[in-house]
Amino acid sequence: MPTTVGADGRIMEWLWPYKEVEPHHRHVSQLYGLYPGDEISPEKTPKLAEAARRTLIARGDESTGWSMAWKINFWARLFEGEHAYKLLRDLLAPAIRANAQGQAQTQGGTFPNLFCSHPPFQIDGNFGATAGIAEMLLQSRNGRIRLLPALPRAWKTGSFSGLCARGGAIVGARWKNGRLLKASLEAQAGGRFRLELPPGTTRLRLCLNGKNASLPVIDGALVADLKKGDLLSVSYN
Repeated sequence: MPTTVGADGRIMEWLWPYKEVEPHHRHVSQLYGLYPGDEISPEKTPKLAEAARRTLIARGDESTGWSMAWKINFWARLFEGEHAYKLLRDLLAPAIRANAQGQAQTQGGTFPNLFCSHPPFQIDGNFGATAGIAEMLLQSRNGRIRLLPALPRAWKTGSFSGLCARGGAIVGARWKNGRLLKASLEAQAGGRFRLELPPGTTRLRLCLNGKNASLPVIDGALVADLKKGDLLSVSYN
């Protein structure tokens, strides 16, 4: 059965539109095509992306820790950084809280030692959350590398280094007030890399292995044929 949009505008979970016994269930496996798969994307399949968005809204944000980690990645893939950041903050909420009677109660979130609470502890939430943070800062899918695809306002200035992109590249970037300043791409394997340029980019300064370089821009992406060990630096003006 291919990925299908139901009459309610959401991605269908089953072959038939069964009535949901638990509409806010923590599982959202029908969105595998959004993440970690590459079938659904706002650029290539906008109708499916909107259906995925409606699916997430219907499921809701509140859940166990590992499920919130999945949702961070889903929202990042939809380029909705504010919602991804909201889920990240929810995931980091204290897992042990006092109920109305003042008694300690364990729920989804993070334990004092930073272990993710299912409850009980499941490492899925820790690994999934860090994957989600990486997905907010760097995405490499459909043959293109996109920087800061789901950057929330809270991270308006910052940097990262050492993130890996598909195709064999180690990527770093620095930005200020939400605008890219510099990026670097070190090839771990030879091949063609397409670095998507931010909208409105008019001037670039390129250095390949420390020397000024000129590379073509095709369909909104800087195209670089690199050999293993090559280091490409990009300055955005």
